Amino acid sequence: MVPNDPTSSDPTGSDQRTVEELAKALVEHIRTQYYRVVVAFSGGVDSAVVAAAAFRGLGTDALAWTSLGAAVPESDRIAAQEVARSIGIEHIMLPTSEIDNPDYISNGPDRCFHCKSTLYATIAQWAQQHRFDTILSGTNADDLGDYRPGLKAAEQWQVQAPLADLGYTKQQVRGIAKHWGLTVSDKPASPCLASRIAYGQVVTIGRLSRIETMEKWLSDHGFQDVRARLHADELLRLELHSSQLVEALLEPMRSEILSKAVELGFRYATIDIHGRSSGSMNRVLKDA
Repeated sequence: MVPNDPTSSDPTGSDQRTVEELAKALVEHIRTQYYRVVVAFSGGVDSAVVAAAAFRGLGTDALAWTSLGAAVPESDRIAAQEVARSIGIEHIMLPTSEIDNPDYISNGPDRCFHCKSTLYATIAQWAQQHRFDTILSGTNADDLGDYRPGLKAAEQWQVQAPLADLGYTKQQVRGIAKHWGLTVSDKPASPCLASRIAYGQVVTIGRLSRIETMEKWLSDHGFQDVRARLHADELLRLELHSSQLVEALLEPMRSEILSKAVELGFRYATIDIHGRSSGSMNRVLKDA
């Protein structure tokens, strides 16, 4: 494999197959291992690649299923529709009721478990009614080493993860997405809005809405891939990419950000000099 070869799957050399070979292997795996599948489909790169592979391997026996839960941003719902349409796979969007689960809204470190349990239970019920026999997720091999309580829920509901089963990393998944021309090949990860709320702070529809509105406002003002995180005492902690920290602190932008935060009901507003950091809420778990 030639270094920096755009057809290569892994520039480290640990996997000598090309992206085309990896893509074909994924389609063949799904085609031969499953019969009728429902893909838990967020519209992100992982679930998009699984959905695209399932559609290539199984045709109309594959369907994409998107949650309309309270913690799913409107932008993600719209993106999911667009990606499913580009793939050609049948796509449905139905509500889930995790916001009615006390174990979810209390927002302990296992919140994601309760969220995914609700999601998979809802999909499983629908799948049984419509004679689909398997749920597929977009979990990849890199996810297995992270703190993800949702994986336990997937195990309990017998959700299958073809990307992880084949050992595909996030980098390889992005390569396949690009190879297939999926528009989300470079899309940043987009966890649910509840992941922005510090553990122990109750999840409410109002808080989710305020977080979504703040992030959209920042995006509309040129800040890319931001996180608006809510801590105790209505403290808003903004994570921005390091290249945009100075821009946020210069006037009049600093005052405009503060004004918007106050308007939305946040009592305090800070900009984290760590910058944008995926999974930063889990630092308290590591300390514990």
